Amino acid sequence: MASISRRGFLGAAAASAAAFVPGAAGALTEKAPRKWDETVEYLIVGTGFAGLASAIEAHTLGMKNVVVIEKMAFPGGNSVINGGAVAAAGTDMQEKAGIKDSADLLYRDILKAGGGIAHPDLARHIADESVENFYWLRDKIGVKFAAVTYHGGHSVKRSHSNTAHQGSGFIEPMLKVCEKYGIPIRMRTYLEALIEDEKGRVVGAKIREGYVFPKEKSGKVKYVRSKKGVMLACGGFAQNVKMRMSHDPRLTSAFGSTNHPGATGEGIQEAQFLGANTVHMDWIQLGPWTSPDEQGFGLCPLLTEPLVGYGPMVDPKTAKRFVMETGNRKVRADAIVAIGHPVVMYACEKNIMNQAVGKNLSEKMWAELQKSGVVHKFATLKELAAFYNIPYDALQAQNEKFNGYMKAMKDPDFNCKFFKDGVPNTEANGPFYGWRLWPRVHHCMGGLEINNKAQVLDARGNVIPGLYAAGEATGGVHGMVRLGTVAVADCMIFGRTAARTAKAYKPA
Repeated sequence: MASISRRGFLGAAAASAAAFVPGAAGALTEKAPRKWDETVEYLIVGTGFAGLASAIEAHTLGMKNVVVIEKMAFPGGNSVINGGAVAAAGTDMQEKAGIKDSADLLYRDILKAGGGIAHPDLARHIADESVENFYWLRDKIGVKFAAVTYHGGHSVKRSHSNTAHQGSGFIEPMLKVCEKYGIPIRMRTYLEALIEDEKGRVVGAKIREGYVFPKEKSGKVKYVRSKKGVMLACGGFAQNVKMRMSHDPRLTSAFGSTNHPGATGEGIQEAQFLGANTVHMDWIQLGPWTSPDEQGFGLCPLLTEPLVGYGPMVDPKTAKRFVMETGNRKVRADAIVAIGHPVVMYACEKNIMNQAVGKNLSEKMWAELQKSGVVHKFATLKELAAFYNIPYDALQAQNEKFNGYMKAMKDPDFNCKFFKDGVPNTEANGPFYGWRLWPRVHHCMGGLEINNKAQVLDARGNVIPGLYAAGEATGGVHGMVRLGTVAVADCMIFGRTAARTAKAYKPA
């Protein structure tokens, strides 16, 4: 009787089950072809932070034939549209700004926000590598940084924003380095299946070249052998309503998403067909800083996040605060959803100019926010109250109380964190600016289980040889809640780690 590996058995079982599901895509595990169409040294799936960082690191380590594939027509995925800041603890920029920080403090913040379920070895790896990653971006990749800002849930200001104030400020320099190194970036190339050899090692992939999203069977099939294995940097599944609802039935199509259209999770599913384990799949994060007055990620998060602790967030029906403004994303998003309608955040011009414009938000973006009608300007608090239909007397009382808390640096109501450079939100520091907030599906905390070498694990905790993953395709790294800008570090650090692990592989 022929022997069969455990993953082979799982794959066969999945294939049998799929036979009863009409149109089940990618369910059959793929056998190695008699003849490969192409052989590369290291195959990377995805052109976001994790994929490009892994490609650059692999080339730096001496890999000669590194190839990156991307199913969409444009590179960058979610990374190119993100907020443009990366977490790092203990940098020279922080030191210059008088900010005391350390890897230990960042590690504790990750575990605290993660509700105790983040995998400690993964969180520790990010914390320990965050400073080196920052210097790698600045000194090796050529990223230009503007300022260090605060994001909710962190103990100190440690989010280093680039001068573009968006993810393109990282992606474009990384693409230029890939071009300099001659690393091919193949667009409209879809991963259809991962391929194992008879020993259970991932040795390549079945792809479709000329793929047109979201046409499942578009493009020409090609089989690519990868000597060092396959790295999954293909992101999460926030745009796959069916997939996210299987883990959290509340997240119907009624909730929009900040993600690009291609965040549909097939890479995770293909790994599952090989027996890969997944963790934390039902922890799907909503972004509490998106506005119902613009689409997708938009620009509002770039204004909201550096203003937490500098301006109050209120329920327009009552004019009352209802949550700690500097709380982590889950705390704030859950509180807004519980209110049941968009809420209003506002701040005086001095706080906005001191904390956001020029630091986390360019002057051009600030002008666009006002022109688009996302943010509105008011000469007085009374005008703001009238515009948003907020009871004025109650808002005035709430505003005075918040200003008093800012001055005392203590919030007995919600324990909001305040900062020494905050100024009272008064007409003297005005005018006022207001904007509406309503959450969107933002980040899938769960994904493939990995170890701190970025190797994918199976359901029994064993390494699946030749299969690596980083970024939002993985789970366990952040736990319940991802702190803002930590995922950028996560993607790059584990992407580079995967390259180092793959480089070390030597065939038996």
